[in-house]
Amino acid sequence: MRVLAVTTMKNEGAFLLEWLAHHRAAGFTDFLVFSNDCTDGTDAMLDRLAAMGWLTHVPNPGPYSEGPQWAALKAADRHPLVAAADWLLVCDVDEFVTIRTGDHTVPALLAALPTATAITLTWRFFGNDRVVGYDDRPVTETFRRAAPAVLEWPWRAAMFKTLFRNDGSYRKLGVHRPRNPDPDRLAAQVWYDGSGRRLGPAFHTARVFSDFGQDNFGLVQLNHYALGAMESYVVKADRGRANREAGAFDMAYWVDRNFCDVEDSAIDALTPARRAILAELRADPVLGPLHAAAVAWRRARFAALMTAEPWRALYGRLLMTPPTRALSRAEAALILAHARRPTDNGATVAPDC
Repeated sequence: MRVLAVTTMKNEGAFLLEWLAHHRAAGFTDFLVFSNDCTDGTDAMLDRLAAMGWLTHVPNPGPYSEGPQWAALKAADRHPLVAAADWLLVCDVDEFVTIRTGDHTVPALLAALPTATAITLTWRFFGNDRVVGYDDRPVTETFRRAAPAVLEWPWRAAMFKTLFRNDGSYRKLGVHRPRNPDPDRLAAQVWYDGSGRRLGPAFHTARVFSDFGQDNFGLVQLNHYALGAMESYVVKADRGRANREAGAFDMAYWVDRNFCDVEDSAIDALTPARRAILAELRADPVLGPLHAAAVAWRRARFAALMTAEPWRALYGRLLMTPPTRALSRAEAALILAHARRPTDNGATVAPDC
């Protein structure tokens, strides 16, 4: 069985090897990676990994009419690796598939849901936990505190990525879910959430967020290390978003994701395998120095940004802002009541959460 992860990267060399090691340990067999306009050596690392047989690298230089991520996904739609895959997932380098059943691999997850044609992997936000300085340590071993299993708000915290069977039911890849469904195949769709609950038809065609007020992580979750250390977040904000339609990496993005309520160690089940693969990759005489250079680039880039007042201001706000408080159900209901309020044309003012 071939399980393919599709991703885009820009200046992620410091984190690339850990992400790859984890997902190889988790049972992904193939990786299709698009790089765009890198200055930290990520593209050189990807070239070396491709030469070693670990992944397929496709340079994706700009300019882009609709953002580098959508340009990459359109190219992926036509790529032979996508055509050959049995199961597909589009995800980012700060997202780690964490399976909580069997031997913690994709085959174990599929064995637990044998009739599934798609499984939604809901984000589990891992907050910054007051980590200030960037260190060359695995993010999975640095950021240990996450949002509670049941989070009432913000609605973006319930967004998911989709692991789906590549059987022709969907003809295009999307950032969060497969797109362009074949109408003749929709009746055969069997979607489950991360706790093994069967999902309704809305998920087969449009939904990109899970239901609120329940634990969506019983079998699988998508650990989302969206923030990292404060120094790293400044560099991430400088890089910008891969999706043209997305907003900036700013304090709003930070506050919406900086949950540190509970310690979650589910990912530790793969730590021995991940460490072994990571050690093998770092020992390569080409990859090792390239990784070290990407780490040095990240530190130098932060220092350079700190010479400008807007970046010092962002860094200062990160230092001043405490971890985000999870809202109670009653508090979230005050927001949702307005989100479901009809407008003059009968539409709702926000997604029906």
